[in-house]
Amino acid sequence: MAKRISLTRYLVEQQRVAGHIPSELRLLLEVVARACKSISQAVNKGALGGVLGSADSENVQGEMQKKLDIIANEVLIEANEWGGHLAAMASEEMDGIYVVPNRYPQGEYLLLFDPLDGSSNIDVNVSIGTIFSVLKKPEGDRGVEETDFLQPGSHQVAAGYCVYGPQTTLVLTVGDGVAMFTLDREQGSFVLTQENVRIPEDTKEFAINMSNMRHWDEPVRRYIDECLQGKEGPRGKDFNMRWIASMVADVHRIMSRGGIFMYPWDKREPNKPGKLRLLYEANPMGWLIEQAGGAATNGRQRILDIQPGHLHERVSVILGSKNEVERVTSYHSAL
Repeated sequence: MAKRISLTRYLVEQQRVAGHIPSELRLLLEVVARACKSISQAVNKGALGGVLGSADSENVQGEMQKKLDIIANEVLIEANEWGGHLAAMASEEMDGIYVVPNRYPQGEYLLLFDPLDGSSNIDVNVSIGTIFSVLKKPEGDRGVEETDFLQPGSHQVAAGYCVYGPQTTLVLTVGDGVAMFTLDREQGSFVLTQENVRIPEDTKEFAINMSNMRHWDEPVRRYIDECLQGKEGPRGKDFNMRWIASMVADVHRIMSRGGIFMYPWDKREPNKPGKLRLLYEANPMGWLIEQAGGAATNGRQRILDIQPGHLHERVSVILGSKNEVERVTSYHSAL
């Protein structure tokens, strides 16, 4: 790009020139970005920082926590609790909400996050990341309650993720398209490297865990079978499969060149609507994908229209290139 635009300048222009965000939200997003820089440093140190391996504890989901899961969660809380922009936070790693302590001023926003997505990849040096979502606290003088977080994804006022890979990249939307920022380690700041990100409507790549094929519902099996038949099949073209097992990394690839990502409901736990978390993963990623021209559904319904029932609700996720997502969704609707 001809001139280097920092994240701070970009957000100031979104506030002052475009009028898309108020100053309090701008400041909140800058704090989140600083926290992501700290997490990136911890990730980069790896074994040298003693941060690899299991923490020998489970989160509220019953999943084994890595040391970096806990570190990232603490970094985000400590960075955001004192700034006066937030009323409360919720994390995939915590059972309930974290209300900003009384010794700090309370703001009007709610922050939700998956502090370190892709934990299974931490110890093998594969891209992982942080996902976050910002909601407006419902108006009123009462204190913050868990139900305040149970808003549809369409109510988000900002969302983003930071992927810790060969480069540390922050991807953000405030409802006016998607922008990407790359961390300049020498300067210590995020620099705008791409604006108005657009996802191609068609693709030849799909991302899904093929080892679960025997558990899939018929619409998902039909779609993948057609992809695997290639040029000789009903799609008339060859597809490639990509699967990193880190949602942030898989979605970032789709943001960069298109594709479809699927983590669908399956028959192993039929009473669970899906594996991924609606509030911490599906909603922010779904909004980012839509802002870039893609689509995101649970197979039958737009993800951003789902009314959450509880803090750690799970959901089936199908997102990415618009025409492919619509095809899979139509297969579900045909049942």
